[in-house]
Amino acid sequence: MFNCIKVTDIELNRPLVSIENLVGYEKLKGLVRLHGKPIGYIQLPVIGDRVSATSLHKAIVEQHSSNIIHQLLHNGLAALPQPNGLCIADLFYVSPPKYSGTLPLVTVAVCTRDRTTDLALCLQGLNCLDYPALDILVVDNAPSSDATKRLVQTAYPNVRYVCEPRPGLDWARNRAIIEARGEIVAYTDDDVVVDPGWVKALSTVFAENPEVMAVTGLVVPYELETEAQFLFEMYGGFGRGFERKWYQVEQDSKMPWRYLGTGQFGTGANMAYRRSLFEQIGYFDPALDVGTVTNGGGDLEMFFRVLKEGHTLVYEPSAIVRHRHRRDYEKLRSQIANNSIGLFSYCIRGALAYPDNRLSFLRLCLWWLWYWNIRRLVISLIHPTRFPRDLILAELKGCFIGLGRYQKAQQVVEQIANSSFLPQPPTLKKNVLKSSIKRQKTVAIRTIDLKQPLHALEDITEYTNVRVFITWNDKPLGKVDFVNAHQPISITHLREAIINRLGFKLLELDRNISMDCIWANTLATLNQHYKPKDEVAVATPASLPINVSVSVVVATYDRPDDLRICLCHLMAQESLRQIEIVVVDNNPASGLTPAVVAEFHHVILVSEPRQGLAYARNAGFITSKGDIFITTDDDVRMPSDWLEKLIVPFARPDVMVVTGNVLPLELETISQRFFETYGGLGRGFEPFEAGSHWFFKSFRRLAVPTWSLGATANAAFRASIFKHPQIGLMDEALGPGMPSGVGEDTYLFYKVLKAGYTLMYEPSAYVWHKHRRDMSALRRQIYNYSKGHVAYHLTTLLRDHDLRSLVRLVIELPVSYMQRLKARLRGRSDYPLSLLLLEIAGNLAGPWSLWQSHQRVKREGHSDACVSISKSVVVQKQLVEAHQSEKIRDLQPMKLILEEGRVRI
Repeated sequence: MFNCIKVTDIELNRPLVSIENLVGYEKLKGLVRLHGKPIGYIQLPVIGDRVSATSLHKAIVEQHSSNIIHQLLHNGLAALPQPNGLCIADLFYVSPPKYSGTLPLVTVAVCTRDRTTDLALCLQGLNCLDYPALDILVVDNAPSSDATKRLVQTAYPNVRYVCEPRPGLDWARNRAIIEARGEIVAYTDDDVVVDPGWVKALSTVFAENPEVMAVTGLVVPYELETEAQFLFEMYGGFGRGFERKWYQVEQDSKMPWRYLGTGQFGTGANMAYRRSLFEQIGYFDPALDVGTVTNGGGDLEMFFRVLKEGHTLVYEPSAIVRHRHRRDYEKLRSQIANNSIGLFSYCIRGALAYPDNRLSFLRLCLWWLWYWNIRRLVISLIHPTRFPRDLILAELKGCFIGLGRYQKAQQVVEQIANSSFLPQPPTLKKNVLKSSIKRQKTVAIRTIDLKQPLHALEDITEYTNVRVFITWNDKPLGKVDFVNAHQPISITHLREAIINRLGFKLLELDRNISMDCIWANTLATLNQHYKPKDEVAVATPASLPINVSVSVVVATYDRPDDLRICLCHLMAQESLRQIEIVVVDNNPASGLTPAVVAEFHHVILVSEPRQGLAYARNAGFITSKGDIFITTDDDVRMPSDWLEKLIVPFARPDVMVVTGNVLPLELETISQRFFETYGGLGRGFEPFEAGSHWFFKSFRRLAVPTWSLGATANAAFRASIFKHPQIGLMDEALGPGMPSGVGEDTYLFYKVLKAGYTLMYEPSAYVWHKHRRDMSALRRQIYNYSKGHVAYHLTTLLRDHDLRSLVRLVIELPVSYMQRLKARLRGRSDYPLSLLLLEIAGNLAGPWSLWQSHQRVKREGHSDACVSISKSVVVQKQLVEAHQSEKIRDLQPMKLILEEGRVRI
């Protein structure tokens, strides 16, 4: 189940404040900006319907310090040179450079078809553009009604409208070129909301760099409200990063094959061109893109042609638009399939038009087919992935469909290309092989002293390359190499290259201190500058609302003395919230447990005669009414503040499981000490969390070590997960009491993480566990643990098709045992050889034990089918409440009338 992600901007030029009113959102995805320039994303969990300024500050400084400093240096180099060089403390107050010349007239073209709702939102954004010379044009492509025309003429009188009757996005784009009044033509889509500074960022690049013929910009998500929108961002989205990039290939030279994947340069939803360019290289190919059988590729083909013909293309991330991704899953599947069809159609078009690049296009297609499609499909077959396999298959299918679509589209174009007012699309004969004569490489040498103002390098048009040496007071700092291809180098390009090459060496140039010191001082200054003004000295931990109720489930099997002590500790918990304690008797025939429970008048007794810890805990879960279920064992003791500490992380809506530390109550016997040597139940003293990235990305080739996340002797669960279709109750075939031994907890953790949720380990919520005191009990325990470990991995293999488990079973475990045996034989370990051999025997018995467990479950049924309840006609069901003045307050008993025997759920 997908939970919404709030998308917002965070401007560092203003004080950081907490972001409130995030009801219904699981996470916040913030676009960090400095003076409007995008720095990068941060993603934080929403806690208590808000994200605190302290959390924002911590994430921004930790994740984006380098990018912030990069932008500050850019502003500093653009200002007048300072006699003592650049100082980070001064750069916070330096404004970014502004173009002082005349900005060109820009025609913004919105090509649309029958989407008036989307178009209205788009035009509202365009009317908020901060730009002095603007011409907005709507091109209505083969409309089915006059709705778009009426919308534009009645609600947006400042917008020009033109109808292009020939269906196809590239027909509409070409019509925009003809109708454009501006020197620059900027394209966006009707499902986009532009940033107010979008056009200014695009036009500034053109104004400062006469050699630039095309500019693309950053596309960020407008919203992430549905799973389909989230998956599209995971797929790659439209964004191409936060660093300005320059692309150029010398004319008449062979284009590098890696440049043929022109999607890396940008997208048609955010691109601009000099209008004069189209007279040189031709118009958009109307056989490509939406509205034709190719379904895409028109923007990709134009990017390719710009570079192939020797022109410069710049990716400018400051030119931001917000794209409204498909909200519906089926539409997302169609979009991804069409992306593949469009890509391969573009490749066919390029191979036909440019014979010298045919092998390169073939290489691109094969690489894309293998690396992006088949490889991802194979990975999805090896282990679960967050990106659905049916989307991968849809994209793979689109690759093969795209191989024949361009030729069909060409035939359609030839039939309808009869309008006299529009230029014919570029023909294949026009783009034949050009001269193979290559110009000789020539390199110019230039020197720049940063004590002087920067100037554009304009006297280098006779050279293909330039090497620039950077100095400060005649002291060499480094060098920067450019491939200028007989073009001048603008101040902006020069400044960007110097910062990318020298970085922090530009700070404190007159001080003879090490780079480590400069970096440490810079980080400290950055941290202090962006610290929220209202930040308290010690951050108060998030708290869970008091109306969140808790059920504590204790499964027991004939250990009345241990159970009595455990219940005493549970009754002593200090909490103001509503708490119920549920004891599940997993051997009611003995009659030992009811007498103990009767001593505690506020505890619910549930009987589950089917032996197995998973059966018992599932019975407790089904009976429990709390918002959070806590599991613990009857041989556990806990401090009075344990419960509240354990449930605090649930303030984050993405957290579904919390585990805590398990410490040994005593180490008085050799068996107890050996159990700690074996590994014990504790997982350390540092908090950590595991989420979808940990599950899907961190262990691509190895089994996910869910056994390292904690134990259900000290764990809490959000109650809703047990009704989740991808999670559900514990697997009855795993766990103590079954032949399989253990594994019910680790498999539950596995399912939670696979569903995309988060597990947190909170060591401050600790309990004391009473380890087995005699060696025979320890041997049984270790043997069961070893069986269960194999049974768990076989379950993930057979049920979840996770082939990583084979790596664990076939490689990791044997290698581990060989290393441990070697250490034991050499006297480097005091762990008994008999226990080590017992572990191996347990592993070998794992498959047979799992089969036996499944046979038992087939005979006795699943927990969600029926629950065995105590045979008494009336079960006293009272809640425990703790108050500040008194820890326990008796409530009026609630009576649950049950039929004797089994009750259907």
